[in-house]
Amino acid sequence: MVARTRRPRAAAHSPGDGHPLLAVRLPAWRSKLILFLLFAGFVTLAGRAVYLQGGFGTEFLQQQGQIRYARTLEVAATRGRITDRNGVVLAASVPAHAVWAIPDDVTATPEQVAQLAKLLELPPAELRRRLEAEDRSFVYLRRQVEPALAARIAEMKLEGIHASPEFKRQYPEGATAAHVVGFTNADDRGQEGVERVFDAQLAGRAGSRTVIKDRLGRVVDGDWLRMPTDGTDLALSLDNRIQYIAQSALKQAVEQHRAKGAAAVVLDARSGEVLALANWPSYDPNHRAGWNPQLARNRVLVDTFEPGSTLKPFAVAAALERGLVTPEQTIQTAPGRLTIGNRTIGDAHPHGLLTVAQVVAKSSNVGTVKIALDLPAQTLWETYTNFGFGQAPRVGFPGSAAGSLRPYKAWRPIEQATIAYG
Repeated sequence: MVARTRRPRAAAHSPGDGHPLLAVRLPAWRSKLILFLLFAGFVTLAGRAVYLQGGFGTEFLQQQGQIRYARTLEVAATRGRITDRNGVVLAASVPAHAVWAIPDDVTATPEQVAQLAKLLELPPAELRRRLEAEDRSFVYLRRQVEPALAARIAEMKLEGIHASPEFKRQYPEGATAAHVVGFTNADDRGQEGVERVFDAQLAGRAGSRTVIKDRLGRVVDGDWLRMPTDGTDLALSLDNRIQYIAQSALKQAVEQHRAKGAAAVVLDARSGEVLALANWPSYDPNHRAGWNPQLARNRVLVDTFEPGSTLKPFAVAAALERGLVTPEQTIQTAPGRLTIGNRTIGDAHPHGLLTVAQVVAKSSNVGTVKIALDLPAQTLWETYTNFGFGQAPRVGFPGSAAGSLRPYKAWRPIEQATIAYG
């Protein structure tokens, strides 16, 4: 018999054969947990898609989008003009530009920054400091830039550097009426003079609009949020011709007498309107680089001084009003001196017998004192007070001085006399 050899059969593995991977039995709950987590993830993504696409989060998304591409800019209103009584322009607004930047968008090279700083007349270090400001969304580089200069900056095509239209105040008459007209700051707000007193009427109301950036970072116009309302023009009682003559005369007198300063006021005797109000030294509000604030001091309104003989007509007017004297009544002023207590009052020249009208015309101290001493002190005090003496001028100018008028109960006879003739 032939013996047959059997081929060995492949070993069949069973959990009990000892292989470590095949010996592990996974619990059924783990596979169910994984399936549940996958299902929950898909549900979450689907819910988020429905939330975003269905309009539930539209307001939030729009806000986030606007933060990234939109800017709100204030658009200045055209400030009202200031003219004299004849329509001569003393102050007006002309077009200008504000150069500003979005620091996060600026990609200028050091050479371009240096060139831009030169155009803006800024030290390069100062320009870099502004571009590195904490507010990365908006920063002014220079205000009230001439349109030609703004055009040169635009030609550089620097990303993140922009220019917006605004206005710049100009004063055609320069220093002639500077103390009356005043000036504005870079934000076009009045700082001195009429510009400050009537700022609300002149300024109008600024508008605002949104600007947006396209995907290339270019700024394009957006929607108006509020249209600007232009300011109101203002006509003064000044006559620019008289103002110029008064200013020139003051300058000549100061130089001739080597005085520290001078002031003059020209009034219309019938209406009381101010035709000229001049101060020297003065300043040009168009050029305030290196400007000395002391030059803006309006001596007419902020300085106090003794009014002198201009008080005589008021004392005589008080006596006329009470019927104590008449214009034709005579007053003896000889010998040109009058002693009150231990003080003597005198006229510059003896006049003798004068009518009340002549007392005023010749500015007689003696004649005025004789008339004033016949009045009760209270009557004289009330007359001066009613004309505004001892009170700040009611013109609204900042810093107007009130002057000093002592209570009548404290007057001695010599005080009543000296107050009467100034």
